[in-house]
Amino acid sequence: MIKKSGLKFILSILLIGVVSIGFAFRNKEKTKKQISVLSLNIWQEGTKVDGGYDAIVNEITRLQPDFVTLSEVRNYKNTRFCDRITQSLKEQGLDYYSFYSDDCGLLSRYPISDSLTIFPLINDHGSIYKLKTKVDGVPFAVYTAHLDYLNCAYYLPRGYCGNTWEKLKKPVTDKHEIEKMNVASKRDDAILNFIKDANQEFENGATILLGGDFNEPSFMDWTEQTKDLYDHNGLVYNWTVTALLAENGYIDSYREMYPSAIENPGFTYPSSNMDKPIKELTWAPSSDERERIDFIFYKTPGSLSLKSIKIVGPNTSIKKGEVIIEATKDEFIEPLGVWPTDHKGLFAVFEW
Repeated sequence: MIKKSGLKFILSILLIGVVSIGFAFRNKEKTKKQISVLSLNIWQEGTKVDGGYDAIVNEITRLQPDFVTLSEVRNYKNTRFCDRITQSLKEQGLDYYSFYSDDCGLLSRYPISDSLTIFPLINDHGSIYKLKTKVDGVPFAVYTAHLDYLNCAYYLPRGYCGNTWEKLKKPVTDKHEIEKMNVASKRDDAILNFIKDANQEFENGATILLGGDFNEPSFMDWTEQTKDLYDHNGLVYNWTVTALLAENGYIDSYREMYPSAIENPGFTYPSSNMDKPIKELTWAPSSDERERIDFIFYKTPGSLSLKSIKIVGPNTSIKKGEVIIEATKDEFIEPLGVWPTDHKGLFAVFEW
């Protein structure tokens, strides 16, 4: 039989152990690291909207993402856009690193050890760039993509040509015709270049982040459940770029967090913009052309996981030539004031 004094001692030891374990768990939570990514098509460097450039600076300043992937970097009038915007952000008290690129761009709050053109811009058929860095000793390879906007096949089932955007006599739902147009683009060529390079970085221990405007939907959004929605006209389709990424283990952040394309369609284009007339925001004015074409993908050999992802931009879109409020479960980070683009962006937070 244990004496009372001995029992008290044992209980004290157990209590100390429980408290220690509790502190350990809390400390583990406190030591979790986070990184954030903003992906945004900036609509010709913000030049299409009065005050657009300043609005881009203001949105980045507000969110302070660790990495920014930009689409439609043009370097107008022989300027270097990424140099210009890093200087503007520095004036706001934020230090970002970047490098010269054309068509899309990358910003990093961590020093860049290397950068590379993965798919060069030729005749406006899209581009992909990469930067390499370390965050608290963890290697990251971050990619930005602005893929070919031509042969935009998802307009065919909506009754529009994917090159001229002229209205067709009727919607095209023949998968062979859609496939013919889709593979005529350079989007699959670009993403195969990405996969080849990123797989090597992954094998070398890097976590991969990819953000950008793909100008092509996700196969996860054109399913049996959505075939009669959004002017899909009964079509179920395995869109090439996102299918290739999934086959190679790259995770679509938005669909990981929100699996339902009905409850959380996550449309990023065409966004409404109170400072622009509707006719300048739509390619298919008689169709519901709303689509999720802006993405953040990731792949990690470590313990990185997605904590949150939200849409950045107005909660209104263009549908059949009219502004509509998105009555979905999507979460929006509403603009501070002027919205600089005809797209919505994505803001994702990861932790490990």
